[in-house]
Amino acid sequence: MWECPDVYPVALEGNQGLDTGVVGAGVKHVFKVSLDETRFEYYTLGTYYPKADKYIPDANSTDNRNGLRYDYGNFYASKSFYDPAKKRRILWGWANESDSAHADKDKGWAGVQAIPRAVWLDSNGRQLVQWPIEELETLRHKRRSVKNRNIPSGGSFEVKNILTAQADVEVTFDVGSLENAEAFDPLYATDAQALCAKMTAKTKGGVGPFGLLVLASADQEEATAVFFRIFKAQDNHVVLMCHDPTRSSTREMIYKPTFAGFVDVDIEKTKKISLRSLIDHSVVESFGAGGKTCITSRVYPSVAIGRKAHMFVFNNGAEDVKVSELNAWEMKAPEMNDDIIF
Repeated sequence: MWECPDVYPVALEGNQGLDTGVVGAGVKHVFKVSLDETRFEYYTLGTYYPKADKYIPDANSTDNRNGLRYDYGNFYASKSFYDPAKKRRILWGWANESDSAHADKDKGWAGVQAIPRAVWLDSNGRQLVQWPIEELETLRHKRRSVKNRNIPSGGSFEVKNILTAQADVEVTFDVGSLENAEAFDPLYATDAQALCAKMTAKTKGGVGPFGLLVLASADQEEATAVFFRIFKAQDNHVVLMCHDPTRSSTREMIYKPTFAGFVDVDIEKTKKISLRSLIDHSVVESFGAGGKTCITSRVYPSVAIGRKAHMFVFNNGAEDVKVSELNAWEMKAPEMNDDIIF
């Protein structure tokens, strides 16, 4: 069953949003559905013909479950709107709970809205880009920065001196050599999630896994891993982005699936890839390569809570990787508007 369908225009150039009624030259349309059977959100890019009231997806825009998704994790039932004040298209989605119904009753609530995202068409014209709205940055507080730090095979370091249970971190990795990239199995070409489940953060690789351990205990026995792994296909390199929460909690009755998506970048040309992760106690939202691939997870640490939560940068691949730049901010609590009395 389709839920929460959404149709809206995006500009062919630039990152400004468009009002919903805009059609014509210089415009492409997005058609999104939330699919109840899979609990993922799929979209195509195409052309809307207003006189015929017909939408036709582009020939290269896959119109099935192997197509593009807003988010490759726990993100559902989204809707977008146009913000005329800042000329942007904003997307809001829902991240459901992954623990038990009994825990929901104990909390007195279930499900949260994900951080609002600005949405625009990528310069390659093949997909959307999503990025947390700029207002979120007003909550940034204490900052920790790291530059040009090498991470050898099997190495890691901790991001210290900030509270990381509620944090915003941006990091750029320099992957250097791709010589040891593992061969890509084409059987996984349409199932990144299965590949991530098979090759988790603990599985040593050639180039990667490398990335972040968030909401981690001091000994790293409890952690949610957000990472990249690079493979060598026949004609190019394939970049896999993963959320691995399999060690996120020692609690029982928690659904802890790996989530993953491929990242459409020419890593052989750039040799760099960026990652931004938003951590908010039980929510981890990650944006790979400037927002080309997005993943959301709900996690429930039992040890890494509050001041006992740690953040590490790690490399479990054979090749060294370098952190070109890392900036991590402790995030303040938002200031809520006063209750409105009607």
